[in-house]
Amino acid sequence: MAFRALLAAKKDEKISTSVVEMNEQDLMPGDVTVAVEYSTVNFKDALAITGGTEVIKQFPLVPGIDLAGTVEKSSYPGIAVGDRVVANSWGLSQTHHGGYAQKARLKGEWLVKLPAPFSTKDAMAIGTAGYTAMLSVLALEHGGLTPKRGDILVTGANGGVGSIAIAILSDLGYRVIASTGRPGEADYLRDLGATEIIDRQTLSEPGAPIARERWAGAVDSVGSRTLVNVLAQTQYRGVVTACGLAQGVDLPGTVLPFILRNVTLAGIDSVNAPQEVRIEAWSRLARDLDPNKLARTTQVVGLAEVPDVVRRMFAGKVQGRTVVDVNA
Repeated sequence: MAFRALLAAKKDEKISTSVVEMNEQDLMPGDVTVAVEYSTVNFKDALAITGGTEVIKQFPLVPGIDLAGTVEKSSYPGIAVGDRVVANSWGLSQTHHGGYAQKARLKGEWLVKLPAPFSTKDAMAIGTAGYTAMLSVLALEHGGLTPKRGDILVTGANGGVGSIAIAILSDLGYRVIASTGRPGEADYLRDLGATEIIDRQTLSEPGAPIARERWAGAVDSVGSRTLVNVLAQTQYRGVVTACGLAQGVDLPGTVLPFILRNVTLAGIDSVNAPQEVRIEAWSRLARDLDPNKLARTTQVVGLAEVPDVVRRMFAGKVQGRTVVDVNA
């Protein structure tokens, strides 16, 4: 049977996308076939579609690093027809057709059964961004942080990771400081649970290698000088998680926060995280993420609108999470 997909092609080093019809024989190898209902647009998806970073390794390919839907066929143990499942990252949108299609064939080991509270739409309102936010919270906890230790800073606060990190951390009892370049959206951040808003420019310019202690920990999705300044202002035995590169991949700092304040820098990888870690993250999301706050972060678009969302994302005009209804 034919189904619709957003297909990325490359010609003369330029990537283009178009909505096309595909058939089941176009699907890639896997032991589970999923009727996809929703996907989402992450920063990595934006990089993939524009070629800003070489995410897609082969063409033509269906982009979309996330998908959620219902299992149609399965020969994988533990995954049955009718199960509602979610897939985040792995090889999706790199070497394997991703979520911007009405159908996908995947390896069963890439799938997590959705916890009962979540619909497939909820799962993509969370997506890799929200799942990464929860991995960051788990890393803060693993480093020994509790609300009593002090404030938690969230950089890139208006983005997907930042928005959901604020929602989770505030409901866990942390006082959250949100760093943003969009002060006009402060009310949105406060609605999610941020107590204090700071201008990202205070962190994005070169600063002292070690500075006044301000926060017990941080969730950073920006990298570069921002991450360096975050580390320089982290309290003794604090924990900072790094999951993004919005400002850059460089880290132009010193070892002083590590050797003078015993600060921990915890890397967050959402692509190849083991299955047991993914299951724990989704279980905690089901417990700790307020569905009303999740709804406030979310907008829904159709397949054909994805390229426009990407353009607005690079222009800094996308707030929170964008869900893609592949059937719209």
